[in-house]
Amino acid sequence: MDPDSVRGVDRVPHGGSDDPDLLDFSANTNPRTPDGVDAVYDGALDAARSYPNDGYPAFRDAAAAFVGCDPEAVVPTPGGLAALRLAFATTLGPGDDALVPSPSFGEYAREVRLQGATPEFVPHDEVLDADPDAYALAVVCNPNNPTGDAYDPDAIEAFAARCRDRDTRLVVDEAFLGFTDRPSLAGTEGVVVARSLTKLFGLPGLRAGFAVATGDPREALGTARRAWNLGTPAARVGAYCLDQSQFVAATRDRVASERARLADALGERFDVHPSEAPFLLLDTGARDPADLVAAARDRGVAIRDATTFRGLNSHVRVAVRAPAENDRLLEVLASV
Repeated sequence: MDPDSVRGVDRVPHGGSDDPDLLDFSANTNPRTPDGVDAVYDGALDAARSYPNDGYPAFRDAAAAFVGCDPEAVVPTPGGLAALRLAFATTLGPGDDALVPSPSFGEYAREVRLQGATPEFVPHDEVLDADPDAYALAVVCNPNNPTGDAYDPDAIEAFAARCRDRDTRLVVDEAFLGFTDRPSLAGTEGVVVARSLTKLFGLPGLRAGFAVATGDPREALGTARRAWNLGTPAARVGAYCLDQSQFVAATRDRVASERARLADALGERFDVHPSEAPFLLLDTGARDPADLVAAARDRGVAIRDATTFRGLNSHVRVAVRAPAENDRLLEVLASV
């Protein structure tokens, strides 16, 4: 991290509410968690009286099996964002340029700037057609947040090959890929994949995730990673969740069907962007998104003002939750 750059970098707004009186559609997390998580956490809390094994063998084995890579390629991190920071910090320095999609997750540009590098923005739906030659690093969010677009596997593989040929590090954020059946780029040469457990398994406060890389990038990530950077509860609950294949399959089915239902209903009042993620981006047209957010909040529902994303000025984003909760969202948005 570049000390001279830190002072000039602002925080990034995010969704999510800690108000228990609000039904939260502003954060894209699973409203359900796997059965048995409580018992695993209770056991891990007792084990947390000792330092964890810094190699995290059980967690790495579970993560590798989940994404289909060698356990040696897995680097445990306290959340997906920590994996992204580790990838950027081991690649970028002052004077470097990074290719960043827009609109997309605001932390990419922030993390690039923290390293003293410069984000160069390209439309998210054109990023795979960009020439990576002038960049030290390129970012792809798959599926993209906040639009929900997922990239064609062959196209993203071809882009990875071009990045590799030009010695450009490709960082692929797969925080929402687990909600789909699309293949991961984990283990692909020259690519650093960042994964988050907190979205798919409904545990955003646990802070568990991992990076995947091979060769020199893997060595750099492993060297730069802080010792004991994953707490025992996060490591044990994370490993348990990654093994819950039936929960993952049920989540994918529910999200797909509920997302389609919401898109049809909301399409009567909004321009709904097609999505393969657990959220929908809505164009509010002439209606002020901030007014819509405030009116929904008055009725007990939190939705995300998406104008905080670069390039969006008339949009809100809503998560896909459980059926009864989605019914409430539809009621509220029909009334404001």
